[in-house]
Amino acid sequence: MTTTHLPGFPRIGAKRELKILLESYWKRDICEAELLAGARELRQRHWLLQKGAGVDLPPVGDFSLYDHVLDAQLLVGAAPARFGFAADAIDTERYFQLARGNASQPALEMTKWFDTNYHYLVPEWQTDTAFRAQPERLLGQVREALALGVRAKPVLLGPLSLLWLGKCKGRTFERLQLLPGLLAAYRQILAALREAGVEWVQIDEPILALDLPPAWLDAFPASYRQLQADAPAILLASYFGGVAEHADLLKALPVAGLHLDLARAPQQLSAFLAGFPADKVLSAGVIDGRNVWRADLSAILRQLQAAHAQLGDRLWLAPSCSLLHSPFDLAAEIALAPDIKAWLAFAVQKLNELRTLQRGLRLGRDAIAGELAGSDFAQQQKQHSPLIHLPGVRQRIAALPAGADRRASPYPVRAPLQQAWLRLPPLPTTTIGSFPQTAAIRASRAAYKRGELAAADYQKAMEGEIELAIRRQEALGLDVLVHGEAERNDMVEYFGEQLSGFAFTAGGWVQSYGSRCVKPPILYGDVSRPAAMTVDWARYAQSLTAKPVKGMLTGPVTILQWSFVRDDLPRSEVCRQIALALNDEVRGLEAAGIRVIQIDEPAIREGLPLKRADRDGYLAWAGQAFRLSCHGVDDATQIHTHMCYSEFGDILPAIAALDADVITIETSRSDMALLADFSRFRYPNAIGPGVYDIHSPRVPAPAEIRQLLEKALQVIPAAQLWVNPDCGLKTRDWPEVEAALAAMVQVGRELREEIAPAV
Repeated sequence: MTTTHLPGFPRIGAKRELKILLESYWKRDICEAELLAGARELRQRHWLLQKGAGVDLPPVGDFSLYDHVLDAQLLVGAAPARFGFAADAIDTERYFQLARGNASQPALEMTKWFDTNYHYLVPEWQTDTAFRAQPERLLGQVREALALGVRAKPVLLGPLSLLWLGKCKGRTFERLQLLPGLLAAYRQILAALREAGVEWVQIDEPILALDLPPAWLDAFPASYRQLQADAPAILLASYFGGVAEHADLLKALPVAGLHLDLARAPQQLSAFLAGFPADKVLSAGVIDGRNVWRADLSAILRQLQAAHAQLGDRLWLAPSCSLLHSPFDLAAEIALAPDIKAWLAFAVQKLNELRTLQRGLRLGRDAIAGELAGSDFAQQQKQHSPLIHLPGVRQRIAALPAGADRRASPYPVRAPLQQAWLRLPPLPTTTIGSFPQTAAIRASRAAYKRGELAAADYQKAMEGEIELAIRRQEALGLDVLVHGEAERNDMVEYFGEQLSGFAFTAGGWVQSYGSRCVKPPILYGDVSRPAAMTVDWARYAQSLTAKPVKGMLTGPVTILQWSFVRDDLPRSEVCRQIALALNDEVRGLEAAGIRVIQIDEPAIREGLPLKRADRDGYLAWAGQAFRLSCHGVDDATQIHTHMCYSEFGDILPAIAALDADVITIETSRSDMALLADFSRFRYPNAIGPGVYDIHSPRVPAPAEIRQLLEKALQVIPAAQLWVNPDCGLKTRDWPEVEAALAAMVQVGRELREEIAPAV
């Protein structure tokens, strides 16, 4: 019978139980034993759910207390040397110090997991990095699953992907020189899994979807010959894109099976079916693990017929990638509009889709006729629904004049016009937008949503929080203020709730990193802005101070990337719709007297296609969308943007082409590593490289901030340099925020005085 399996499953739980456990432990409300017991109960519940849904091989090892890449580093005994932790002495507390930093060391750098909104912790490699296998870190979970009667399939991040995803520390060297020692550690782990009774192990090599250098591709055959020697049967998994160009290489590898992402790249199937080895299984990732739309079961079954005729039971079925990127269970969404709910499938529903396809391949189409009819009806209803189509939106895009995405004048003309009224000192200080979302703020918002707090009372409460944020910023001495975003639940959800074409869930959470979860909107239809979204809040904030207050918006690319996006239009077209809706808001802010407007685009790098051949086209439409959001803005209005937690060095020309007057960008976790790219590319406008890592509870000392700014001044002219944190401050507490910002302002003033004659 056709085997079903999962590359991974959501680890946060149906009700974000993992988040609650982690934050309770960090606050010391529970002890380590309670944390570990809660985590064990959660993952065991997930295994039994999968087993009950008919999954033949549930994954083990995909559950992590913080990050699966960090877990892979520790499994091979490769904790960063700077922490001074022995490989076999990393307990729970030290594990979290690697992820969140401690008094003497900043946390591991964090960046995006390929083109998703999940953030992984970046491994640190040195020429003398040694590997020492720690198989017990995984074997404990394997034993738990086997004891429950679950046919466990351990999931490991592959050795080549683990090496590739890390960064050289100290002097630059070829990371492949570490491969022999790393493979030796993997072999010990695989041998231990085989000894424990594991039949299959999934080894993920997602870097196969990238444009890899020849030396890295050449390393695969020899590496997997070594790994297979003492291992259970290996299922080599690729995902997030097509790997047809490597079909011959992969089919020849000494592994027992291959997993392909056929949701992202269905066309690659034929390349693998041609001459597929008789001793291998082919895992077809046909259920989209990255989106929430119900599968077109009839189309998928047709797609699989030739493969099943050729392979029989050697054809396995799976989601395209880990369901880590999917919300947990649609059944809990009792308030979602029935028409829209009928178009959706979350992780639990995707298990049912797998089982349906398995029955269809085994018993024929007639055996699943009812399920196919339901799927067909949902597809047709979605295609023709009047909820989706707003003719005026598309007409507006078609009527855009040539050059609509360009400012009236270039930056050298705009900058002095802006400075004439801003009158900012050298090295101006600001923040990225949000301030702590306190318990009082969350309680007011929840009461308002439940109807327990009148609109006028809610507005009064939020105005009180805005005034508090303004007064604290004035006391700190910041130069450009923000209103603090007290009224916002999330930087994307808040805007989606006020735009047409978006639907929202009550519990559609997905993990972004650690305990941080987001609830992406479901972008199902044409987008427009029925009414102002931020204007009144910004106008009120500006009325409280003589200093300039930034209007704060999330940019079109980020709203697109951080939503579950409709699949019936090109993403470029959807992004232009969002951009024009935001342009209405930008014009509204400007008309209300807000002349500094930040349009955040932290996801612009995240959306970059994994293949170089597709990148220029994406960057062209993404840049156009950002510029369309600023369409018609006066030269004296200063447009900011913000980017964080991605690698930006290879797209700096495209970032410059956004033509924002000021860009703030994350750099503190990487110790200003991005400055090397700025030394090669002369960024033309103003820039604020972040000096305070807001994703760690650690408060930086003034000396650390000074060191970072002095590095920046070696590359960025003082007249172009701003001083700011890495990102928004909503996840932090006020005491640490005020301490960090006070240090930041202090250092900014000191450096301002030192460089004043040169500016």
